[in-house]
Amino acid sequence: METSEGKPAAMQGASEVFGTPIALVDADGTVVGWARDAQRLLGYSPGEAVGRPVTGLLASPQDQPRASAVLKHLGDASVWSGVVEVRHRDGHRLGVSLWVSRLCGLDGSARWLVSATHIAAVSSFAVSGLKPSPLLARAAVGIVIRDAGLRCTWVNDTAELRDGLTPKARLGRRLPEAVRCREGEALESVMRQVLKSGTPVIDFEFPGCLPGNGSFAVSYFRLDDADGKALGVCVMLVDVAVRARVRARLAILSEAGTCIGTTLDVMRTGQELADLAVPLLADLVTVDLADSVPLDEAPLTRLAPIGQCVPSFRRAGLASIRPGAPEAACARGEVVLVPPASPFIRVLSTGKAHLQPVVNTSPGTWLDHDPVRADKFRTYGIHTMIIVPIHARGRMLGVATFARTEHPAPFEEDDMLLAEELVARAALNLDNANRYTREHDVALALQRTLLPHHLKGGSAVEVASRYLPDDHHHGVGGDWFDVIPLSGARVALVVGDVVGHGINAAATMGRLRTAIHAFADLEMPPDELLAQLDDLVIRLTEEDSGTQGETTAVLGATCLYAIYDPVTRRCTMARAGHPPPVIIDPHGQITFPDLPAGTPLGLGLVSFEAVELELPEGSVLAFYTDGLVETRDQDIDVGMDRLATVLAQPDLPLEDLCSAVADTLPAHAPHDDVTLLLARTRTLSPSQVVSWDLPTDPAVVSRARSLTARQLTTWGLEHLVPSTELIVSELVTNAVRHGAGPIRLRLIRHQVLTCEVSDTSNNLPRLRHARTTDENGRGLFLVARLSHRRGTRHSPDGGKIVWAEQELTSGI
Repeated sequence: METSEGKPAAMQGASEVFGTPIALVDADGTVVGWARDAQRLLGYSPGEAVGRPVTGLLASPQDQPRASAVLKHLGDASVWSGVVEVRHRDGHRLGVSLWVSRLCGLDGSARWLVSATHIAAVSSFAVSGLKPSPLLARAAVGIVIRDAGLRCTWVNDTAELRDGLTPKARLGRRLPEAVRCREGEALESVMRQVLKSGTPVIDFEFPGCLPGNGSFAVSYFRLDDADGKALGVCVMLVDVAVRARVRARLAILSEAGTCIGTTLDVMRTGQELADLAVPLLADLVTVDLADSVPLDEAPLTRLAPIGQCVPSFRRAGLASIRPGAPEAACARGEVVLVPPASPFIRVLSTGKAHLQPVVNTSPGTWLDHDPVRADKFRTYGIHTMIIVPIHARGRMLGVATFARTEHPAPFEEDDMLLAEELVARAALNLDNANRYTREHDVALALQRTLLPHHLKGGSAVEVASRYLPDDHHHGVGGDWFDVIPLSGARVALVVGDVVGHGINAAATMGRLRTAIHAFADLEMPPDELLAQLDDLVIRLTEEDSGTQGETTAVLGATCLYAIYDPVTRRCTMARAGHPPPVIIDPHGQITFPDLPAGTPLGLGLVSFEAVELELPEGSVLAFYTDGLVETRDQDIDVGMDRLATVLAQPDLPLEDLCSAVADTLPAHAPHDDVTLLLARTRTLSPSQVVSWDLPTDPAVVSRARSLTARQLTTWGLEHLVPSTELIVSELVTNAVRHGAGPIRLRLIRHQVLTCEVSDTSNNLPRLRHARTTDENGRGLFLVARLSHRRGTRHSPDGGKIVWAEQELTSGI
């Protein structure tokens, strides 16, 4: 005889498998008896528990409906078992495995005994639906409740199977009255000891004088009333063989919790299920998933046969006691076809597992329609089979098949229950992997859509780029880069990094990239653009913080923005917490410009500062993200030195230089996205740019037209003379009438023809629609109709520049 002193009763003998009795509940769901182990587990004393509804005592408010559903289910069942979360007295939630058995009394009324075992972790599949465990529910455990006088008051249906005593012979009697042997008095002595001390007695060997068959063990637990006094004794009778079998199968399920679903890979999860079940349950296991599962939802209607069509699967898991699994008709990864008349289709159609204790391979069965599988069955002696549907969250994913060849015993119903529980545990992991795959594909498609497909540096720069995704997150991150054409042949270069991975990071990156394009179209200088972007991120974060669920709030985004002018060879740049750029002059000299770091976007702490540099023609600008220079085992300075060494080859083509940088990365997969943008500067020759200073005199408009026509003829652009004369006439007229100070007219011939008119006024012109009776107000409207693009920007001296672009090849 053992007691539970110094050792938790829930970890010993019968209670290790079926739990420790914690409460006796009446037909209304009210607690009428409370055990000491219940107080240790849940924190409630008998006075706090007895007399309260069991659902209100143990279930949190959000779990009340599900707990009530379980209680209602108990009215129609003799036993229920499942894994749930219950509420401790101090408010925290803990996972328990519950085992509930229905008891009957002398007058036919009912009680329920609730047993519980604390478990370290609760899988979400069990908690979300309070899914009962048929494996434990079918395990026959006899329960007898005796009052303080040790008379039997309540008993379950299974007790008779354990000790041979009928309810009629037991109810209302003490044990010596029901069992006419001297051992009855000895057993009562043990029960009195439990009543007195409150200490359970675990796995006491029952003497052989009782009429029952088989070897079984008995455990005793005291139940208390509201005052903490002994209400009676709970007796649990367990068949030793049954207990050993259940314990072994629970061990398999416990191993499944650690071995299945170690990754979010569908194929690997299927293989983990097959590997676990061989040889513990079967000699051959196959896991076949709907061919569309990794990419799309696969409802039952898509898997069921339509007419003569044969459903197809892809084999995700295959395990056998034989090397190479020669008895399998298809290898792992191959497409699996099943005939419409097979039991596989019945399983898919009904959603219920199929047990075939003896496989009939003689002619006239469904195997006639599947000769390849029939030959394998006969050759390798597949004689018994279980087919279990794989479904999760209401969706059918495929089927798992368990078969025996060498093991002589046919499968039984208990084997099917174990197979169903194994598949249930794998199904949620498969569905999670499938959902992750879909989310990953959406995020990857979003990211690819948002990143530029073809970089064009125009006449300003030659560009090349590399984007190397973080393989640990399957290619979905928050890095982005861009090359944005600006007016006056200038170009904007952008590199940014959003912390995190997945669809949220990709969506956030898209929002920032779109905002930068909008701000760039407003011709903002780098420091002002980053300030506007910082304000935008703050607003977006404030808006997102008030929403429910996941948001796309920007947390930890950095950015580097630069503008290069090929006319002046000047580059203006600013950064928001981003790594500094690298500048390589035509001779290979490396410099990291002294550029104020700024803070990451969204903090609003300091203003951003821009730096302007004059670059020799042929200089290379290298913009990058921290994934290129930072690793988990190296300092950032080491990475920057490595980058500078490789970049000191300015004569290499930019594509080759990008490849050379990528080749220096560590051999193992990067733990962050890697982005590199290279730009080699170009310079417009003096023959491509011409400008004139004009007085603020209305008569100068005619001269401006003449100068423009003469220059276009020199450039061979006679077909653009009429439209350009009109554009120049309107822009110069507006500058004379509404501007201030000297006027400058500039023409730039690059990939387009740019016409710019500047003055010292900072009042920007506004396009408006003149009425039919208005004599003025149509100038900018005409410019917009004649040009390919038009706009305004502030000049460095505080004035403004109004510009218009025309395509070189189209005459007007």
